Amino acid sequence: MVGIFINHDTETITLPLWLNHFGHTPLHLKRFERTVVAMNLKELSQILGLSQTTVSRALNGYPEVSTRTRQRVQDAARTHNYTPSTRAKGLATGKALAIGHVIPVSSKHEMVNPIFGDFIAGAGEAYAKEGYEMVLSIVADADEEQVYQGLKSRRAVDGVIVHGPRMDDARIPFLHDIGLPFAVHGRASGCKLPYAWLDVNNRRSFERATDFLFDLGHRRIALINGLEDMDFAHRRRDGYSASLQSHQIAVDPSIMRSGEMTEIFGYHSTREMLECPDAPTAVLCSSLISALGVRRAIEERGLVMGKDVSVVTHDDVLSYLQNGGDEPIFTATRSSVREAGRRLAQMLLATIADPLMPLPNELLEAELMLGSSTGPAPRKD
Repeated sequence: MVGIFINHDTETITLPLWLNHFGHTPLHLKRFERTVVAMNLKELSQILGLSQTTVSRALNGYPEVSTRTRQRVQDAARTHNYTPSTRAKGLATGKALAIGHVIPVSSKHEMVNPIFGDFIAGAGEAYAKEGYEMVLSIVADADEEQVYQGLKSRRAVDGVIVHGPRMDDARIPFLHDIGLPFAVHGRASGCKLPYAWLDVNNRRSFERATDFLFDLGHRRIALINGLEDMDFAHRRRDGYSASLQSHQIAVDPSIMRSGEMTEIFGYHSTREMLECPDAPTAVLCSSLISALGVRRAIEERGLVMGKDVSVVTHDDVLSYLQNGGDEPIFTATRSSVREAGRRLAQMLLATIADPLMPLPNELLEAELMLGSSTGPAPRKD
């Protein structure tokens, strides 16, 4: 069980959720109440006929408690579904036993974005295993540094995960300066300071995907990217451009788009480009969500995806929006964002446990999975 605390303005909401809740239903963070009946230490001690001190020491592995007593206490705790208070454990260890995730209001759509939901699910699994809770703070852009400072000064968290890094992200030097442990989901190209991060090799992934389309005979390959002040989108555009240049094809801004990765953005972008006299025969997409809009625009025009226009997308192996199951609909560069959440959380917890360890970095490679959305370039009559 993971306790999630959501800070919205001055309001704090506690959502005790079973961890697998994230894996089976979309993450719509709503304000709701749920009654949880939990046994406290005093009640467990009365059942066992032992002092609260003895029970606490038995549960925390103190050597002065006999093996027989420790086993008896642990068995009773399991039988009566007793879980030690995280706050009490924090007081004993001097730690908050919580990790923060700060989400700016301008990125509020990410709260219902399946990518964010899968990342939180993976991170939550790592936190639960180590007895940590999660604090989500939803703030205005201008207040983000103030929130980080408040989390640090109140000792509300032991560290934070930084989401959506930009090219030259000011949050990284700020967190470094205030001494709050952090790890970044992605990278910030312009930052020279050392920091812990986990990222997908976006440049290589999109270069490889574009090369694949060239191998199929395509020469007019469009790019529908994310916002290019975001580091991941910048790297993806670089990979796409590198492939074009290696095939002696000039980069053409008229068949390149960047914006919020929504279905409607993919639809409008593709519709505009297909109306051009020299329309693209292939589209490379930064998100499965926008790729759905690409397919809608292709079919609306009376064309067949995979025959008249090929589509390759990045799909992130999403729990809530799957790419056709065993037989992929879209050819896609794939990486598990849930696994990324789990691994990055483990990295941050390790740096908190050992502040002197070298800051870890991990670069994941995406797989190119073939689907029915790609085929040879259509012949010109």
